[in-house]
Amino acid sequence: MTSFRYLKILFIAIFVGLGALSVTVLDNLKFSFDFSQFFPEEDPDLSFYNDFVEEFGTDDNFLLIALVNDSTVFDQGFLNRFHAFATESQGFNHVTGSSSLTTLSYPLKTSFGYTALPVIHRDDSAQYKKDWKKLKEDSLFINVLIDEKSKSLVVALQTEDNLDYKESEVLLGQIRSSLSEHQLDNYHILGRAFFYEAIVEMQKSEVLKTTIVASILVFIILLLVYRSVPVVLISVFSISMSLLLFLGLLSILGKELNALAAFYPVLMLIVGTSDVIHVTDSFIRKIQSGTDRYVAILASLKEVGMTTLLTSVTTAIGFITLLSSRLVSIQDFGINAALGVIVAYITVIFLTGSLLITMPEKKLIGRKSVSKKWSRYLLAINIFTKKYPNPIIYGTVAFTLACLLGIYLIGTNYEFKQTLPNNSQIAADFEFFQKNYAGFRPLEIAIIAKDDYKVTDFIAAKEIEKLNLYLKGIKSIGNLQSSNLAYKVMHKANNLNKSQFFALPNDEGTFERYKKDAKKLVRKHFDGFVNSTETRARINGRLQDVGTDSLKTIYTQISGFASTHLDTTVVTAKVTGKSMLLDKNSEYIRSSLLEGLFYGLLLIGIIMALVFRDFKMFLISLVPNMLPIMFAGAILGFLGIPLEASLSVVFAIVFGIAVDDTIHFLGKYKLGISQGLTKEKAIERTFSHTGRALVITTIILFFGFMVLLFSIHQPSITIGLIISVTLVTALILDLLLLPVLLRKFIK
Repeated sequence: MTSFRYLKILFIAIFVGLGALSVTVLDNLKFSFDFSQFFPEEDPDLSFYNDFVEEFGTDDNFLLIALVNDSTVFDQGFLNRFHAFATESQGFNHVTGSSSLTTLSYPLKTSFGYTALPVIHRDDSAQYKKDWKKLKEDSLFINVLIDEKSKSLVVALQTEDNLDYKESEVLLGQIRSSLSEHQLDNYHILGRAFFYEAIVEMQKSEVLKTTIVASILVFIILLLVYRSVPVVLISVFSISMSLLLFLGLLSILGKELNALAAFYPVLMLIVGTSDVIHVTDSFIRKIQSGTDRYVAILASLKEVGMTTLLTSVTTAIGFITLLSSRLVSIQDFGINAALGVIVAYITVIFLTGSLLITMPEKKLIGRKSVSKKWSRYLLAINIFTKKYPNPIIYGTVAFTLACLLGIYLIGTNYEFKQTLPNNSQIAADFEFFQKNYAGFRPLEIAIIAKDDYKVTDFIAAKEIEKLNLYLKGIKSIGNLQSSNLAYKVMHKANNLNKSQFFALPNDEGTFERYKKDAKKLVRKHFDGFVNSTETRARINGRLQDVGTDSLKTIYTQISGFASTHLDTTVVTAKVTGKSMLLDKNSEYIRSSLLEGLFYGLLLIGIIMALVFRDFKMFLISLVPNMLPIMFAGAILGFLGIPLEASLSVVFAIVFGIAVDDTIHFLGKYKLGISQGLTKEKAIERTFSHTGRALVITTIILFFGFMVLLFSIHQPSITIGLIISVTLVTALILDLLLLPVLLRKFIK
C-alpha cells in the first residue's frame, strides 16, 4: 500500500500543477460571433455566395445609427449636431463610407452642367417643410434614412468586411464618444459590429454566471445528500478542477467560444458530478462495511470505473453526433463538449480517487442512516414495477404516441430576434429598427447576364426594373437598391428633379447618355452594384424579421417570378446573401439531426453489445434512451418552439446523458447475474445500490440545467428547460420500464 500513498500524492500534485497552468492561460480564451458559423457547409448556395462576395463584398458590412428627436428632426439645433456627427463619422476607424440626409444631395442638370441640391437645407429652417414634402414625394429615403414620422434620422456607415471583436469595439467606442460629445443621447444602433460586441459580452457574462450559480447549486445538493462537508469539498474541488482544466485546454488549443459557450460550465459541472457521485457512493458504501480504504478504492474503480468510462464514452459519442451537422458552430460545440466529458472522467478517476483515500474514514461516512432510507424508497419502486408491469407498458405506449404527435407539430419559423439577449439594449435597438425602418436582415439578389449581353445594356436594365417593381410590392422588403438607381437618379436630374421622373428613360439613346453620366458622377455607387466585366449586377435591400419559414416563402416567390416573368435569354436572377444562407439551416437541421443520432445509436449499440455480450440487453436499452429524445422533440412541438440551430444540441445532450443511467442500471444488473444472483435479486440489488446514485445525479442534472433559466439568452432558457424535464423523464423510464423489460425478455 506504500506505492498507493506515493501515487495519490503524485496525482494530486499533477492536477494542482495543471490547474495552476490553466489559470495562467485563461486570459487567452477567445470569444467570437460570426454569422458564417451558422452557414451550412458544402452547400451550392454557399459556394455561389462566396464567389459573389469576391466581386461585391459582404452584405452585412453596415452599421446604422438612428438619432431620435421626439418632436421632429426638422429642428435646426438637432440637425446641426446630427450633421457634425455624420461628418465626423466618415473618419472613424474601419469606416469606408458614410451617408445621411444632411450629407446627401440631389443632382440637377442645368445649362451649365450638373449641380447639387441639398436633400435638407440644414441652414435654412424656412425650407424644412418643403424638404419634408419632397422626401415624402420621392419616398426614396423614407424608412431608410428617415422614419415616416420624421422623428429620427439615420447615419448609415459602410464598414470594412468581417470586422472582428476588437475592431468592432474600437469603432463603437468612437461612435459613442462622438455621440456624447455632440449631445446626441437618444440613439439606436444596428449592424454587424454592434451584434458582435453584444453577443460576445453576453457569452462572457453567461459563462461566468452559469459557472458560479451551477457550482453553488452542486455544493448545496451534495451537502444535503452526503451530510459530510469533506465529501462535498472533495467533489466540488474535483468538478471545479475538471472545468478549469477543460477551459485551459480550450485556450491552449486556440479554440474560439461561440454563442453556445454558456453550456460548457453547466455540462462540465453536471457530467463531472455524475462521475463523482458514482465513484464516491461505491467507495463510501465499502468503507461503511469495514473495508480498508485502499482496498475499497480499488474495488470501487474496478466496479464503477469501467461503467463510468462506458458512460463517459457514450456521452462523448452523443456529442460527437453533432459532427453530422452542416453548421460549423454546432460541430465545434460537439467536439469541445466530447473533449470536456473525457477531461471530467480522467479528473474524477485520478484526482477524486486520490482525495478520497487521503481523508480520514470517519469524516467521509457522514450519517449512515441516509442510505437505509434511500434503499427503502427505491425497493418500493421495484415492488411497484413487479405488481404493475402491464400498466407501465401501456403507459409507455401512450406516452410514445403523444411524443410522435408533438414531433409532428414541430415548426421551423424561427425569428432572429429570439437569439438576442432578453431586455438588452441590442434587443431594444433591433425592435426600434424593425418598427421604424426597413429591417435588419440583408437581401441580396444576383443578376447574371446571359450570352453576349451585359447587365448595363438597356434591355437588361428593363428586366432588372421588372424585378425591382415586383420586390417593392412585397411588404417585408425595404431599402431596395440596384444598378438601375444611378440611371433613375440621372433621369430625374435631367427633368428638374421632379419625383415622377424617378424611373428608367423610355428610349435606349437617352439611357446610354445617362449611363455615361452615371459612371462619371456616381462611380462609387455604380461599382458597388456592377462587377468589372459588367456580366453581373446586384439588387440589395433589407428584410423584416418575419420568421424563417415566411422568408423562405419570399425567396421562393422571388425565384419563381424571376424564372417566369423575366426574359431569361437576357438575364437570370438568383437569391443569395447571408440571410438566405442562415434561413437554409432549418432544411438541414432535421436531416443532420436524425443522421447524427442514427450513427450515435449505432456506435453506442456496438459498444453495449461488446460490453454486455447480449443483443437482447442492447435492444432493451434502446427504449428508455430513444423515448427521452422523442419527448424533447414533442415539447418543442406542443409549446410551439421553432427548431433552429442552437436547439439541435438538445438532442445530443439528452441522448448522451440519458444513456448513462441505463448503462449504470444494466451494468449493476449484469454484475449481479455474473455473481450468481437470481434475476429478481440482481434487480433488487441494482435498485438498492445504483438507484440512489441515479436519482442523485438526475436531481443535480435537473437543477444544473435549470440554472440556464437565469440566462438572458432565450434559446439557452429553452434548452435548459427542455433538457431538465427530459432527463427526469429518462430516469423515470429507467426505474419503471427497465425492470419490466428485463423480467419479460431476459430469460
